[in-house]
Amino acid sequence: MYTSFVKFSFIVAIFFFALACKKKPKEEKTNKVHTHHGMAHTHYTAHQKLDGHKLIFPSKTPDRIIANLTEDPAHSFAINWRTNQQIKKGILQIAIATDGPEFALDNIREILAKTQSFQNQNRHEPMVKANFHAVLVDSLQPNTTYAYRVGNGVVEQNELWSEWFQFTTAKTADSKDPFHFIYFGDAQNNIKSMWSRVIRSSYKKLPEVDFMLHAGDLINDRDANLEWGEWFYAGSFIHATVPSMMTPGNHEYRNDSLTVLWKPQFNLPQNGPTPSVSETCYAIDYQNMKLVSIDAPALDPNHEDGHAQVQWLDSVLANNTKKWTALTLHYPIFSTVKDRDNKSLREAIKPLIDKYKVDIVLQGHDHTYARGAVANTPQGATNVDAVGTIYTVSVSGPKMYQSKDQEWMKRRGEFTQLFQILSVGQDTLSYKAYTPIGSLYDAFDLVKKNGRKTLIEVSETIPERFKNNVLK
Repeated sequence: MYTSFVKFSFIVAIFFFALACKKKPKEEKTNKVHTHHGMAHTHYTAHQKLDGHKLIFPSKTPDRIIANLTEDPAHSFAINWRTNQQIKKGILQIAIATDGPEFALDNIREILAKTQSFQNQNRHEPMVKANFHAVLVDSLQPNTTYAYRVGNGVVEQNELWSEWFQFTTAKTADSKDPFHFIYFGDAQNNIKSMWSRVIRSSYKKLPEVDFMLHAGDLINDRDANLEWGEWFYAGSFIHATVPSMMTPGNHEYRNDSLTVLWKPQFNLPQNGPTPSVSETCYAIDYQNMKLVSIDAPALDPNHEDGHAQVQWLDSVLANNTKKWTALTLHYPIFSTVKDRDNKSLREAIKPLIDKYKVDIVLQGHDHTYARGAVANTPQGATNVDAVGTIYTVSVSGPKMYQSKDQEWMKRRGEFTQLFQILSVGQDTLSYKAYTPIGSLYDAFDLVKKNGRKTLIEVSETIPERFKNNVLK
């Protein structure tokens, strides 16, 4: 009897195996909406042979989720995300995080997003249609860890929600605890393949990072959905859990026009001087530091927006009550590359940097590394006993140039991908530049106490890198 049962079971197994192996009919190459398990979704079948189509096109599930700093990061934060246009509204749910899953059971706050229907077509890509959703979350408690997720608002459709992300608000302005942020120069090229290791290595080095700062040229071709898709892919959950601030570079512009994806994708402060530089020129107070983004590609002193930015910066710095001041812009005040000189930019901005004794200027554009102190007087370079403003130029992506040695430079480098960790305390700003494999390339402490600034050099772990000793 047992033998008969085994034979019968074997025959049944063979029968179902044969059914499973029957050739399925080919699916038509259309953009029809298909239904599986009761859920409709668009396959973009016509574009499946397009390189990176999964990075280009949205779906019903949220993607490109990013947190941005607000004017008041101790009590608010901003979130943006993207879906396809089948999702007509966006909802953010937020609660104070707990040790277990009970935060999701009660006292969840729901906020309706501002939803924008949007389409754009890069010159090398097909048309992309999407809905972008933006939420500004206010009335938060300082130094508090929150959990949030974004979706379509239908609780039963769990697959159409993001995962629960976690982030911590800033401490209040009177806090004596230090905060930490990571600064990146240009990512720009080969973002998925080669910039990804930089942002991920930076997060591994400092998982308690409070925010990230991007000094322009996040991508190479301003409206390329594939490149923006790679940028979001490279940062993945980091973008959603660590708030960012970014300033635009020349590759976010074309013919004096900012990429149409900047404002739908990001949710940055709108406290700049004119509507045309809203969310590109702005100021943020983070604990005891004033952070200012200048829209360098729009800073033509002879243009209305450029003149407005200069006047606005003068006002912002004149009324600054923070102990530390950092300025970020894409074009360097002092270029590091031979035959480059941003003279008009320097003439417009440096007098204000000198007048208000800005502590540090974080820049990109030149695809090299340099750091040095420059006097807040016309005389030029300083020494450690008379510290002026620290200027840094850095690059995080793989595109590399060669630099020219200059008097103001204390540390220089080429053909080196870098990220910089800045830790800001009451009296000390600590700066460390790392390579993707964790080598300390440059470091210093800037001490500000009793009305005096002192620069303390910290020993690096590897010698300066230049093209001629890297590419032998």
